[in-house]
Amino acid sequence: MSAHRGGGPAPASGSVLAAEIMRDFARRTGLDPAGSAPRRYLWTDAFAVCNYLGLWEATAEEHWRTLALRLIHQVHWVLGRHRPDDARRGWISGLSDDEGARHPTLAGLRIGKPLRERGVGEAYDPRAEWERDGQYYHYLTRWIHALQQAWRVTGESDYLLWAVELALGAHRAFVGRVGSERGLWWKVSIDATRPQVPQQGQHDPLDGLLTLTLLADAAGQGDPRLAKALLPPLADLEEMCRGRGWGTDDPLGAGGLLVDTHRCSL
Repeated sequence: MSAHRGGGPAPASGSVLAAEIMRDFARRTGLDPAGSAPRRYLWTDAFAVCNYLGLWEATAEEHWRTLALRLIHQVHWVLGRHRPDDARRGWISGLSDDEGARHPTLAGLRIGKPLRERGVGEAYDPRAEWERDGQYYHYLTRWIHALQQAWRVTGESDYLLWAVELALGAHRAFVGRVGSERGLWWKVSIDATRPQVPQQGQHDPLDGLLTLTLLADAAGQGDPRLAKALLPPLADLEEMCRGRGWGTDDPLGAGGLLVDTHRCSL
């Protein structure tokens, strides 16, 4: 190992370190080499797709783009379908195998938590709920962004369609009464038919508004009909955001606001 001016080991460049991290991520989660039971988690997988695409753009090495697209399809196959320990089988949308493969995001995507979701009539335990599966709105918006980036890089219309179908499905599933107001539930069931945590995440409406605004801009370039379909949920989200405060002392919330600020500047 070469030495730098300070006498210690030379620091790895950002791209080299990122490549090491993402190769390790692929190995550990069953992406590359492909495992028989890949471990998929929607939040980290959404960032991983963007990382792989970023590495491809930085290096022009096709391997990274291949991993990004393989991860998308693996997420859809795993998190778009019912859990192995669930009596239900197939796509969470209820579509046939063929139709589900064509529209894998229609009813959303599972979080990928280790425990089964809380059943109807089962007592709510706040601590256990963190480990239970279901769907989170802010995870779905991250996946919408990842799909939009895949469309930008590949030009393949399926990725844009899946992003829009996910946005529309999430809006149908998460919009409901939060106290006395109309808002977005924090968590819904795997099949997106009922709220699991009917409180609202403080920044979810803002996250949704920004995500769908950027998606509508992209859809306007790719398929104006898809952009038009996003207008009603955008109007709803704009109304939810009007007059709200966004201040927070939650580190994750503050980080999300920084990301939102960056997205506004694009």
